[in-house]
Amino acid sequence: MSVTTTDPIADMLTRIRNAIAVGKHEISLPHSKIKESVARSLRNNGFLKDVSTTDLSVGKQLHITITSEGENSRITEIKRLSKPGRRAYANAREIPTVKHGRGILIVSTSKGLMTGVEAKTKGLGGELICKVY
Repeated sequence: MSVTTTDPIADMLTRIRNAIAVGKHEISLPHSKIKESVARSLRNNGFLKDVSTTDLSVGKQLHITITSEGENSRITEIKRLSKPGRRAYANAREIPTVKHGRGILIVSTSKGLMTGVEAKTKGLGGELICKVY
């Protein structure tokens, strides 16, 4: 069975959102470098507990642990900003803050994926991937 979407990042964020809504603590999804980078950025900023990959006979799988058993999720809202039909870009001065600094914005820059605060301090703009609060 082939699972193909036109926007794999939106698919990953929807899987995380749905897992939180029903109280699941782990999800598995097909691997890609960009999805792994977004997930690792969320883990490094304290929104996810763990991110790992496993090799399958065909391809890889990305495993995301949202929280520990019996623990509430740290993610209140997770939203895709740039979509395939309408991309959202911002230069370093235009990168918005999320909930007065309590959330993060993930930006795809020429130096790789980073948070909005990191991009501002380095003076880099780019595509606004998602915001998390």
